[in-house]
Formats: sequence, structure tokens, C-alpha cells
Amino acid sequence: MARGRECCRSVAARNAAIGWGGQAGGQYNRRMNSPAQSADLPDATSFATLSPDTVLDALDGLGLYGDGRLLALNSYENRVYQVGMEDGPPLVAKFYRPLRWSDEQILEEHAFSQELADEEVPVVPAMRLDNGATLHRHAGFRFAVFRRHGGRAPELDDADTLERLGRFIGRIHAVGLRSPFQSRPALDIASFGEEPRDWLLAHDFIPMDVATAWRTTVEQALDGVRRCYERAGEIRSLRLHGDCHVGNVLWTDAGPHFVDFDDSRSGPAVQDLWMLLSGERREMVGQLADLLAGYESFCEFEPRELYLIEALRTLRLIHYSAWLARRWDDPAFPVAFPWFNTQRYWQDRILELREQIALMDEPPLWPV
Repeated sequence: MARGRECCRSVAARNAAIGWGGQAGGQYNRRMNSPAQSADLPDATSFATLSPDTVLDALDGLGLYGDGRLLALNSYENRVYQVGMEDGPPLVAKFYRPLRWSDEQILEEHAFSQELADEEVPVVPAMRLDNGATLHRHAGFRFAVFRRHGGRAPELDDADTLERLGRFIGRIHAVGLRSPFQSRPALDIASFGEEPRDWLLAHDFIPMDVATAWRTTVEQALDGVRRCYERAGEIRSLRLHGDCHVGNVLWTDAGPHFVDFDDSRSGPAVQDLWMLLSGERREMVGQLADLLAGYESFCEFEPRELYLIEALRTLRLIHYSAWLARRWDDPAFPVAFPWFNTQRYWQDRILELREQIALMDEPPLWPV
């Protein structure tokens, strides 16, 4: 047995909710994942066999010896742990959900992050270990290791903070425009709207007494999304962070660090901006103006993309419901999202989408 194990025993019970402590993992439908997968990956048995020993043994195999201190970080799609090291500061180990991304897609994410880091954009790329590799295997799992970067959530009600965030997103996009992704998918109506809708209906997640209302509302919402895309016209697609919300930005006195490029996709630039907006329309207009003031110092923004903000928000709402449903056999999800798949949940989603239908017909958020 590798070093530093005894300290891990006390965390077993606390981590049971995220798949540790001997809980059985659920089976996942392969249709939810990318069609291109590595042949030697295990079937999607969640993370039932990913124990503290497995995590530490995986790092030991790379010559990184943990001291027994493990902290499960806030991640549900993958499993991410801060691991104390015998020599040096803690590291972060990220174990990828089986069958979600192919090796090529993960490595393309790593390459994008490293390309940004090489341009001194403040991101946290995967460490190159084991003869320069960034993606590793142990006990049937694929994982990567990252340097730990602390920080706090940015203050999005501060104009200077928003402008600085805009500058760094502009720098990310300036690099993202250099070349396209070859393996990672695009954010579009089919993958984020139509396919999640079809999956939820095919797997009988919608209660019968609201199924007709939900289906009709989703169809109306997707029609609204299509109208938004038609108004926007031909939109430039580029490599994105893809999930640029406040939880993926760590702020220090030196400014922001962008983390977790796991959802990197190709898509419109505004996808990395709209999730930083909140409040009433007047407030969002001001926030957008501050973001773009920084953004356009490094990358040109096409104003027609503003027609897509509420459309992208609508697609995210539909996609999010299907994401939860697809992961429902993972023991972490019922614990973390007890409100999901209740009658009230689907009724609220219908009301939410109806609000989006109205918002998509309003004029876009033109900054002043």
C-alpha cells in the first residue's frame, strides 16, 4: 500500500455521497456521450470504485506522493480532489467521468488550455508529467493533475472587475480564433435543445400529467431560439471556455484565473459573456457594456450576437434538465439535487421556459 493512507479513512463516510464509501454506481446510457470513445475504458459504472486509495495510488504512479490529506472539491460531472503532497503544495487531481469524452477530446481541451497559458492568459492547464503527458490512466480511470490555484468569487457588481474579466475573455477568444477544434463538439440548437428534448421524452422522465404541456412549451421555446438565430444571421464560431460562469473564475489580488475548461466547445463568442450577467434588464445592459469595454481591447465583438443571449439561456435550461436526468443513477446526484424530477420541478421548468419565450421576442441587450 502506498504512503499516507491512514488519514484517508476518516474521509470515507463524508465522501460516500460522491461515490466513495462502497456505494454501488449506476449504469449510464451510452447515447448521452460522445460516439468516439476509447476501447479500454470501463463501462460507465459511475465512480463506485474510485476510493481514496485509488486516487493516491494513481498519483503515486506518477511519482507524486500524497500525505493522506484529501479534499473532495465541488464537482459532479467528474471527480476532483485536492491532494496534500509530502513534498510541496497540494495538487488537484481530476478523474474524468467514463464514456463522456474521448481521449482526443480531452487532449484537445488540454492543448487549448496550454495554448492560452503560453500566451500568459491566466488559466490553469493540466500538468505535463510522465514523459510530457497530460492524460493518465489508473485502475480503469482517466485523470489529469493540476496545480492548485486558490481565489474567491469575483465581485460582478463592480464595473472595474467586469472590465477586467472582459479583457481576459477577449484574450481567450483571440487565441480561440486561431484554429478550430477538430474533435470537440459545437454548441448548437441540435445538441443543446433538440437532442436533450428527445432524450427526456424517450426515457419517460416527464410526468404524464405535465408531459403534453412540457413538450408543447419546449417546442415553442425552440421555435423562439431558431428565430433568434435567424435574426443574428451568420455567426462566427470559435473555441470557447464554454461554461464561463462565476464559479469557474477565481479572483485574487492579481486578478482572475479561469478554471475548468471541461465544457470547451465551439460556438458564438457571447456564450462566454452572458452567464456573467444578472439582475434586471437595465442592470444587465450596464454589465454588458463593462464586459465589452474590456473585451474589445483584445477581440472584436459582433453586436448581432446579442440576439442570441436569451436563446443560449433557453438552450442551457433544456440541456440542464437532461444533464441531471442522465446522471440520476450516480449516487452524488440525488443527494445534491433532491428537488429534481419532482412534480414541482417540471411545473417550474414549464413556467421558466414560458418566460424565456417572451424574453426571446424582446429587443436584445444593446449596451449604451
